[in-house]
Amino acid sequence: MTVSAQGWFHRAWHSDVGYSFRTSPVAVVAGAIAFVCIFCAVFANLVAPYNPFDLATLELGDAFLPPTWSQGGSSKYFLGTDDQGRDILSALMFGARISLLVGLASVLLSVIAGVSLGLLAGFVGGTLDAFIMRVCDVMLSFPAILIALLIAGVARALFPNGNESLAFGVLIIAISMTGWVQYARTVRGSTLVERNKEYVLAARVTGVAPLRIMVRHVLPNILGPVMVLATIQVATAIITEATLSFLGVGAPPNSPSLGTLIQVGNKFLFSGNWWITVFPGVMLVLIALSVNLLGDWLRDALNPRLR
Repeated sequence: MTVSAQGWFHRAWHSDVGYSFRTSPVAVVAGAIAFVCIFCAVFANLVAPYNPFDLATLELGDAFLPPTWSQGGSSKYFLGTDDQGRDILSALMFGARISLLVGLASVLLSVIAGVSLGLLAGFVGGTLDAFIMRVCDVMLSFPAILIALLIAGVARALFPNGNESLAFGVLIIAISMTGWVQYARTVRGSTLVERNKEYVLAARVTGVAPLRIMVRHVLPNILGPVMVLATIQVATAIITEATLSFLGVGAPPNSPSLGTLIQVGNKFLFSGNWWITVFPGVMLVLIALSVNLLGDWLRDALNPRLR
């Protein structure tokens, strides 16, 4: 039976998780902030006052204009302009789109790789389990940003004239290579518990294939911790992407993200043009903080011991 979107939303809103969200002021505020940021990023072409990356519309005479509400501000730009006359408010919306795209794509890739390896390690066990866990231990021995820098640097050396799509692909892979470990270890631990339960043993006795047991029976019962971890990891991935872009090995210069905007504004911070770097930094903090708060709320909402 097909359930309409309105009916699904009504049931979700009045479920235990929906009630937990409605009664949590922190979750409501964080959800509102995250919604506004994501909406402005996705629909930047419609919401943004200007297209800051259209060179034909840039006016160098408008460079370094302070915000409208500060002394001497221009009435055209609410958050001021950068060194090339680009509107900071519009640049934030387009830059947040790139940061969110890279963050969500890298988390999705990490979830697919980590959940698959964690299921195999926990369900099969033996040598395969030991090998996967030793790889996880090696990956955890190095700082995540160092591994991402290494992968991004090697890719740039191998493909010095790579196009924009290749640059984003390398950036997503670099972040994913450090993010899948948490999912693999979490899923392995949950799978070790689930594989000895009666429903799994019954499926084995009836001759169900191991792959079908993992996908159809075990996986749905371990998705709760994965959802919570993925929500929190989105903020971590966005911050990692911003760090790489700030260091010059992240998003390409012609498609700057929030990290690139902070890096550009950092050059003019001590000359009094504080708004060029402060507002991208505030935007990055709002996105990361709201997503982290939503992850904390989701963790508590899905925990039956806290209901």
